[in-house]
Amino acid sequence: MSVKVGRTSVASKTSTLNVGDVAPDFELAGHRGGEKVKLSDYRGKKNVVIAFYPLDWTPV
Repeated sequence: MSVKVGRTSVASKTSTLNVGDVAPDFELAGHRGGEKVKLSDYRGKKNVVIAFYPLDWTPV
């Protein structure tokens, strides 16, 4: 897992997850009103799918 923040990378501070591993908790800004959403809010309640979508004008 590699996350770019400005010109630095936090890849060296994170580890790769394997199938069956529990994902670490994280918090992101929500898309409705900017409320914070944490993974732990859903742990044990629902299935969670995390999808990262690059912007349409990027080459990724």
